[in-house]
Amino acid sequence: MRNAFRDAVYELAQRDERVVLLSADIGNRMFDQFKAEFPDRFYNVGVAEQNMIGTAAGLAMAGLRPYCYTIANFTTYRVIEQIRVDLCYHHQPVVVAGVGGGLSYATLGSTHHSCEDIGMLRSLPGMDVLCPGDPPEVTACVRLASQRDDGPTYIRLGKKGEPAIHAEPPSLSRGTWPRLVAADSPEVTILSCGNVLPIAVDTQARLNDAGVPTQLRSCVSVKPLDAEALREAFESSRLVVTLEEHSVLTGFGGAVAEWVVDQPAPPNAPLLRLGTPDAFLHRTGSQDYARSVCGLSADAVVKRVRAALAEQEARA
Repeated sequence: MRNAFRDAVYELAQRDERVVLLSADIGNRMFDQFKAEFPDRFYNVGVAEQNMIGTAAGLAMAGLRPYCYTIANFTTYRVIEQIRVDLCYHHQPVVVAGVGGGLSYATLGSTHHSCEDIGMLRSLPGMDVLCPGDPPEVTACVRLASQRDDGPTYIRLGKKGEPAIHAEPPSLSRGTWPRLVAADSPEVTILSCGNVLPIAVDTQARLNDAGVPTQLRSCVSVKPLDAEALREAFESSRLVVTLEEHSVLTGFGGAVAEWVVDQPAPPNAPLLRLGTPDAFLHRTGSQDYARSVCGLSADAVVKRVRAALAEQEARA
């Protein structure tokens, strides 16, 4: 995903001389081509993430289009005041990219996990939150964010090596979700958010093969939500599942739950929210290991979905 971000920003910079790129002491070699071609438009601020956001706000006020890049937990938790006051309050068109969202840096322990960032950022007035699920969606998100003039956008990236689910960047607009797999009379709708998309694809295929018609959407836009897609999901399915590599509190599932309770009539289908638990992970290992501990493997997700369906049948 991070290479897709690099390439998309480089392409924008070729067309728009206002594009500037700021990094907090990571990605130096990754951005070699950008630095070589646009040496006056790349700023390595060092290990000073608050300064990066403040500098980006000033550049935006001067008419430039800044893109900020560093590890997700450092560009959100450490910088939340600057994002809130310098960017959101002043409606500055700055793109904040967080690489390694969720459990991507699981080998470095909980200090490098980023499982509360969606909740923090989506609560800020004027902030858009985009969570691409594969490299082509990263490209689409960078292009979409470049069109916004009235406020900042947070793009939550995975790390590297994520498989491409789309053949090419999908067409995105604010508050829309691509439908990856449709199903006639679906029993289950999976709403996948961010870098767990390959797990969602695997889960959908397993459920379908087991005789449970399942449709799948990639919910790139966490803020704003796709209200039309949500209405369709809850009207057509027996069960709606949100899947994310983020805390079950305040994240994408929380946003969907808020939408549900705000509806004038209760939806037809129950909501099952799957994410990381409300606890720190005090063990280190690979991302796949951390996912398995948190119940985010395809096996675990399938079991949770089938259990929820069985519980529905028992109550009927």
